[in-house]
Amino acid sequence: MGSIFRPKAPPLPPVAPPIEAPSSEISDAEKAQIKKDQDAIARKRKGRRSTILTGPLGIQEDEQDATNTLLGKN
Repeated sequence: MGSIFRPKAPPLPPVAPPIEAPSSEISDAEKAQIKKDQDAIARKRKGRRSTILTGPLGIQEDEQDATNTLLGKN
């Protein structure tokens, strides 16, 4: 019974024109900036990986490093 007294829905807004696709050509300046950003990301990733000493199999040390302690070799 509520459908008889329900107010009419407002009309839909007009459809916007389609957005123009960006050109597939990239300028040299943009290419240089992309290369610079990717190199920076790779450097940061490499720096962080070098600080991680464990892997899926546990501690990744050589046997020589494992035998050395602060007080001498064991």
